[in-house]
Amino acid sequence: MNDALIYDHVRTPRAKGRPDGALHEVTATALATQTLAALRDRNELDTALVDDVILGCVMAAGEQGGNIARVAALNADYAQTVPGFQLNRYCASGLEAVNLAAAGIRAGQTRAVVAGGVEAMSRVALGSDGGSVYTDPQVIHKTWYIPQGIGADMIAQLDGYRREDVDAFALISQQRAAAAQKAGLFDRSLFTVKDLVGEPLLAHDEAIRHDARAEDLAKLKPAFEGLGTHAGFDGVMLQRYPQTESLQHVHTAGNSSAIVDGAAAILLADRQFGLDTGLRPRARVHSYASIGSEPAIMLTGPAACTERLLHRNGMRIEDIDLFEVNEAFASVVMRYMRHFNLDPAKVNVNGGAIAMGHPLGATGAILVGIVLDELERRDLNTALITLCAAAGMATATLIERI
Repeated sequence: MNDALIYDHVRTPRAKGRPDGALHEVTATALATQTLAALRDRNELDTALVDDVILGCVMAAGEQGGNIARVAALNADYAQTVPGFQLNRYCASGLEAVNLAAAGIRAGQTRAVVAGGVEAMSRVALGSDGGSVYTDPQVIHKTWYIPQGIGADMIAQLDGYRREDVDAFALISQQRAAAAQKAGLFDRSLFTVKDLVGEPLLAHDEAIRHDARAEDLAKLKPAFEGLGTHAGFDGVMLQRYPQTESLQHVHTAGNSSAIVDGAAAILLADRQFGLDTGLRPRARVHSYASIGSEPAIMLTGPAACTERLLHRNGMRIEDIDLFEVNEAFASVVMRYMRHFNLDPAKVNVNGGAIAMGHPLGATGAILVGIVLDELERRDLNTALITLCAAAGMATATLIERI
């Protein structure tokens, strides 16, 4: 079996996912196009050597539909021989793109693949795809569809996390991200997104709050209380989890992942590719797994997915140097750390999606790049990346630095 090696990665800055965000004028195709071009240009990559482009994209509707991976590759002037496809494993899509690329390389069916993801959330809103999971009453009833934030609140309820606890976690995320940005720790992978005439629009992650304070977080109102009480989802969740008599809503806009625009791309290939091109591999995709989990609470899969991955490889949690656990909501990561009794100093060391945002289809690939840069900076070896995903799923990937 071939090694699936990571040669390089790039990403856009993450911009506030609203009409006044810095990248609102940039379409998802343009974001993906500039990302693919940036990866090509900084590696002087002959794109005729690329066997495929795989991009995660969750809301594949409107301008994000129509196989954005192939269209962006053509738009970026990749060789016309390079095919492409987009995939949707909800929030884990960008990581699943990396895993699929690695699988093809390991099996010897592909030699070089560009994998990543894109989501322009200021332009294509959540729910734009009109999926049956949140529009068809029969499907909703059968699959226990409940908005994710209420699932996060139930995790906090079951685990005994108070509002003060989730806010404290969120503040650490903001502080770590602000410190990393100030120190230039993200600069190696970032490129500046430009407008139609080539003028720079954004060169840094826009959502990070360098002035974040606990008292400001405490003032924010619960984000999912209305859905829970007025739309009746609290009652459905309590029916699913009858061991709890009530549900306290503790997640707010301040301790949940920010809505942002962003894209990322990773160059994966076999070892011979590096010898032929002169490019040096930086890491190896060691192994990966995806699982289904309880769909009502929806967000508890990362721990079980990690256990499956470790068990398959005869490894222990202590074998992992750094973790990137997507900060969909504070309670998700807090439960993961409690489950494995992890040292918080090894988890999301430069902050996470609470501070920097979660461009759904791209986040998994972004996390791979961020933790790879950090492994190199700290001279460490192994990292595990995991994300929960809608409809009760999770994906995890283990990488080893070369």
